[in-house]
Amino acid sequence: MNTKEIQIRDFNYPLPEERIAKFPLAQRDSSKLLVYRQGEVSEDVFRHLPAYLPEGTLMVFNNTRVIQARLHFRKGGTMVGALIEVFLLEPAVPVEYQENFIQRGCCAWYCLIGNLKKWKEGVLRRTIEVNGKTVEVTAERGPVNGTSHRVEFRWRTMDAEGGEEVTFAELLEAVGELPIPPYLNRETQESDKVTYQTVYSKIKGSVAAPTAGLHFTDQILADLDAHHIDREEVTLHVGAGTFKPVKSDSIGEHDMHTEHIAVNRRTIEKLIAHEGRAIAVGTTSVRTLESLYYMGLLARELMEAGRDTGDGEELHIAQWMPYEERGDKPDSRTSMEYLLAYMAKHQMEILHSSTQIIIAPGYEYHIVSRMITNFHQPQSTLLLLVSAFVKGNWRTIYDYAMAHEFRFLSYGDSSLLIP
Repeated sequence: MNTKEIQIRDFNYPLPEERIAKFPLAQRDSSKLLVYRQGEVSEDVFRHLPAYLPEGTLMVFNNTRVIQARLHFRKGGTMVGALIEVFLLEPAVPVEYQENFIQRGCCAWYCLIGNLKKWKEGVLRRTIEVNGKTVEVTAERGPVNGTSHRVEFRWRTMDAEGGEEVTFAELLEAVGELPIPPYLNRETQESDKVTYQTVYSKIKGSVAAPTAGLHFTDQILADLDAHHIDREEVTLHVGAGTFKPVKSDSIGEHDMHTEHIAVNRRTIEKLIAHEGRAIAVGTTSVRTLESLYYMGLLARELMEAGRDTGDGEELHIAQWMPYEERGDKPDSRTSMEYLLAYMAKHQMEILHSSTQIIIAPGYEYHIVSRMITNFHQPQSTLLLLVSAFVKGNWRTIYDYAMAHEFRFLSYGDSSLLIP
């Protein structure tokens, strides 16, 4: 069957509410670990993960950090005005995340608006305390961008002595709310600020955690080092689209969201040293690594045609590109060498680009040799990704997990998949 003709109803399974983990376990690495190895299923405890991995292999983590992306305003600036939620999706001005977070006084983001019908026009205002300073924040709605709106934020310190304005990052830390997944059906709690971040999170930008990484502790990372597992990090900022349900009957009619990635030159060199193969921690690392393979192909095409500009966005991976006929497909090591040559030519230490890749049955994996991932929602694109990795045998895994009391979704248990 053509991949685009896959029916999403074939990826449904019953998920009772009580099997969704509403909170994490007290100890991250005490979660259960399902081990799928060439069709056979067993279980263990996550802290024993290093014992299942071959020495000398490369493991890739997503070091993104979840931002406190929910901001609340009252219409008219009063306590009784309509409550408007502004949910940050991705920066508009400046477009680079880290540059946006250090802005003082103004910036713009593409946002989802909660209670939009109550905010037809006008500027929202709110007075807040940031680092002991009284700050007035305004939000002004701009043009529609797909399902989101561009929102201009401005803020100023109101203290008499003035002083330097706070950064947008400081503003979010003071009044933003961490966006936990909607399927948890509960309010964000103070504990989520710690438990919904991986211990190795560094680069702010996600509105959802790369949850496969939530099981890792400093001790497990040390055990991986002792086991001679090479570790590298990439950055993919997880967008709200990760929760977007597939509403069409066939996946060919589903539009994947775009996510932004950043990869160091050293990581590409490490991939080459490991023959273009790696163990991926989480589906975000999977999508990043598999996108890198196709970015290498694009880099080769652009350089051979003399059309490369050094703008990483020219390497954007469109949703269906991996399924198109493109002549020869070199091995993953060779593709990484093309990408490294592109970065060297344009003196890039970090590649900034984006991907819209959809990985579904029919997809051929190039870089990912093993995958660590949680248990995903029925009829989701993440379940399609897992199915493609285990050659359609996902029901064996999910039936076992359901029968053996595994906990599901973001705060749930984990699996190691070895096809």
